This record gives sequence, C-alpha cells and structure tokens, in this order.
Amino acid sequence: MDIWDKKKRSEVMSKIPSKNTKPEIILRKALFAKGFRYRINYKKLPGKPDIVFPKYKIVIFVHGCFWHGHDIGCIDSHIPKTNTDYWVKKIAKNKERDKNNAIQILSMGWKILTVWDCEIQQRDNLKLLIEKIANTILESVASRKSMRIKFYEEVEGNLTMVAPKTISYQDKISE
Repeated sequence: MDIWDKKKRSEVMSKIPSKNTKPEIILRKALFAKGFRYRINYKKLPGKPDIVFPKYKIVIFVHGCFWHGHDIGCIDSHIPKTNTDYWVKKIAKNKERDKNNAIQILSMGWKILTVWDCEIQQRDNLKLLIEKIANTILESVASRKSMRIKFYEEVEGNLTMVAPKTISYQDKISE
C-alpha cells in the first residue's frame, strides 16, 4: 500500500524529470565536444529515444539504473524496502515498455545503444563510452550500401579542366 494518496503520488512523480537528466546532458556534451551532431527526444521513433543520429540510424537510450532496473551489480538499482510490490511492478512495467520500444525500433532498421546512468558517472568510463559510440557510427557508415568511396589516380597529360577559363575585367570591356 502506498503511503500517499493517488493525487499526492502523481504530484511527487511529476517532479522527477524524464528528459534532460544529468546523465543525458553529460553524455550529450561529451558527444558534441567530439564533433557529433544529433537530435534529442526524437518523436518520430517509439519511446522518444534520448539521443538520435538519424543519418546513421542509431539511437541511444540513457537509462536511469533505478527506473529501468539495471541489475548487473549496480548499486543504484535496488528495490525500496517500503511499498515493495508497487516498485517491483513499476520497474517491471518500465522494462517491458523498453523492450517493446526496442523491438519496434529494430524492426525499422535502426541500431540501439543503451547507456546506463552508472556508466556515465565515472570519467574513465565516459571516454570509453564515447569511443564505443564513435566506433558504432563508423561501422554503420562503413556498412552502408549507398556509400561508395572512389579513389582517382592522376595520369600525366590526361587531366580534365574543371573550372572555366577565367576572364579578366579588361577582356570583358574590349568585347
């Protein structure tokens, strides 16, 4: 049983930010500093992913360890001792919603990266995380079928002029 009535619980929960959280901002600043450009809270995809690279069809979800049930030895992911049934159901529902959103996004041909709050908090991890994201983007670019890289060899005597002949102002007047 909840200690507050439904109205009070709703008021308390509404104060918890769902976007522009500290971990999201830290990650976005680090990505921007490395030259990456992205969209945030992209409404065209299910679940409004936190960070989206539309050009590369890559999304990043930044999950809070508590709210999304990070269970790999994370100290931030725990079930409160009071009102345990409510929190177990709430976190299970969040995980199910995350799973359904991921299935829909994957079926649309996008790649998904999930970043946990605890991964962002340590500076050393953040550098590795940015490298991982950069590598994922580079792999995506390399695997795109529409991308064709051509190398041209210069052959002496067989160079094509690209720019038109320059005309000086004096030549123009004498015409």
